[in-house]
Amino acid sequence: MKIQRKPDWLKLRLSNSGNFASTKKLIAGYGLNTVCRSALCPNLHECWSCGTATFLLLGNTCTRACRFCAVTTLSAPPDPDPDEPRKIAEAVRKMKLRHVVLTSVTRDDLPDGGSGAWAATVQAVRDLNESVTLECLIPDFRGDHEALHAVMVLRPEVLNHNVETVPALYDKVRPQADYRQSLDVLRRAKRKYGLNTKSGLMVGMGETAADVHEVIDDLMAADCDRLTIGQYLQPSSGHHPVIRYVTPEEFDGYRRYAEEAGFGNVQSGPYVRSSYHAAENV
Repeated sequence: MKIQRKPDWLKLRLSNSGNFASTKKLIAGYGLNTVCRSALCPNLHECWSCGTATFLLLGNTCTRACRFCAVTTLSAPPDPDPDEPRKIAEAVRKMKLRHVVLTSVTRDDLPDGGSGAWAATVQAVRDLNESVTLECLIPDFRGDHEALHAVMVLRPEVLNHNVETVPALYDKVRPQADYRQSLDVLRRAKRKYGLNTKSGLMVGMGETAADVHEVIDDLMAADCDRLTIGQYLQPSSGHHPVIRYVTPEEFDGYRRYAEEAGFGNVQSGPYVRSSYHAAENV
């Protein structure tokens, strides 16, 4: 397949600010992981220069092999660091964050899917940072209601779970996940716990506009409140290829469609990611 060249609208200016260096040093000093670095996020320089980061729980090795993701995969990753909740809480305090995004690798090897570590981290962050607000970008926990309850009962200000792509592409790019199960996670968060819910997907992987509209409609039917849509960028030659680069005008069209469907908050653009500008409108 012919390699797609990046269009002009996908060229970023990298920051060399002092905030970027200090954020990098602080995170490294605690031995913490961030999805910014582990998943090769294109917004890393901008976010770190603003003193923000999305903390990655449960190590930096995932048990699932999604073909869009740069995170390392192993069937039996190292045991999670039991001191990770404290380290993250202290990093949040030192960074003086008002809004914190937590996410994690998927740990299907753990009996609770890592939900206990999730709950401990949320509690530790709140105990040490009294006025902080939280967004929890959770895995599906294999649909286990007890594991989901451990996080949802703590009532984060935003409960995020990404569907990632359109259902027609799950077999190719997300074979160990289930589209309907992801919708059920979001539906449960809203209807049982009354949480402010959020989801996101990437485009440019081979979907059609009709496919994207279908996902938007499905998420709205699951009572999802917020939506992010961004351009898929291939992490390496071994990952799913970029089929096409979606134009800014098309992203605007997806935003309008989602807003007309009923979403109250939509971010849709080439470099939008699920935690990009997450503190806005919390």
